[in-house]
Amino acid sequence: MANRVRNNPAEPRITSTETNPLDNVQVVYEKNKKAINTTVTVVLLVVVAFFAYTKLYKAPREDKAATAISYPQRYFQADSMRLALQGDGQHLGFLKIEKKYDGTKAANLAHYYAGICYLHMGDFNNAIKQLKDFDGKGTMVQYAAWGALGDAYMEDNKVKDGIDAYEKAAGNKEDEILTPLYLLREGIAYEMNNQPENAKKAYIRIRDEYPQSLQARDMDKYLARLGVID
Repeated sequence: MANRVRNNPAEPRITSTETNPLDNVQVVYEKNKKAINTTVTVVLLVVVAFFAYTKLYKAPREDKAATAISYPQRYFQADSMRLALQGDGQHLGFLKIEKKYDGTKAANLAHYYAGICYLHMGDFNNAIKQLKDFDGKGTMVQYAAWGALGDAYMEDNKVKDGIDAYEKAAGNKEDEILTPLYLLREGIAYEMNNQPENAKKAYIRIRDEYPQSLQARDMDKYLARLGVID
């Protein structure tokens, strides 16, 4: 009977040298308990800090910045560029909003508005600086900002930089208003830079891709001047 039990392969033999895997985990934990607990605590602190920053600091700050920028926006719409830039003594202008609310969406947008203000005022260097500081990604004025930057470069006699900006401004194929406008300016800039072949490409795009645009009406004249006659 004893031999049958010893030789039965269906019943595994348990010797005194075998250990429970859970015991090993417990040993490892005990050895590393301080480091593990410290790591968990740090992670929890980061989560709490992020939540507090987002909900208790960032969100209210975004709201305050959005309210602040509404006042110079009114001056901007009324073509009072200087008041829009510098404020009226009671409300902040775009320049101070950039600094006071740095990192907010409103402060970023203030760079765009400030750039347009400077462009209208003929201060092209500051217009370029402000428009370059503006991050248009994900905003409705991304392409318009590049177009304005192109205008500022051209006014400052930086034709190559103007061309680069206009190419970006004309990057939205779905926009049938701004895209042909900036394609036209791109073509003119290419002509000024003695690159007639590139100018032709811009004009042909207007003629063929945006035939209903205002710019398309005169494309035959522009192309004829460059020797393209259909």
